[in-house]
Amino acid sequence: MTSGRAEAGRRRLASGPGTLLVWLYGVMVVGAVSRSAYQIATEFDRAPLAYSLSAVAGVVYGFITYTLVRGGETARRVALACCAAELVGVLTVGTWTLVEPSAFPDATVWSDFGMGYLFIPVLLPLTAIFWLRSARTRDTGAV
Repeated sequence: MTSGRAEAGRRRLASGPGTLLVWLYGVMVVGAVSRSAYQIATEFDRAPLAYSLSAVAGVVYGFITYTLVRGGETARRVALACCAAELVGVLTVGTWTLVEPSAFPDATVWSDFGMGYLFIPVLLPLTAIFWLRSARTRDTGAV
């Protein structure tokens, strides 16, 4: 049986602003996975790195969505680590596409810091990290 406090922690990640994060990550899962699946199936030889990176982004988005919905302290910590890794990926790929555009004959989800997705790929992990850190503060009373 789950304690009342643990159950409240599970609900808390997907409530309030967390609901918007779950929705946005869900949209990004659909966008990244469907885009990369189509590109990998139809034109993988054109830009294998770009299409593979988009597929990885879709998997990362899916895992973060799952952890936000799952809730609880362990899921919060895992989601925080995944969001940090996502941010590193966005910044790395975004910089790489600006410095060496010839490496990417076609765009990835994270190209140009997510410009093709209205910069949501760079803003989303920053927002999620803030939310996940504040969720811990509220749950434990820590500063």
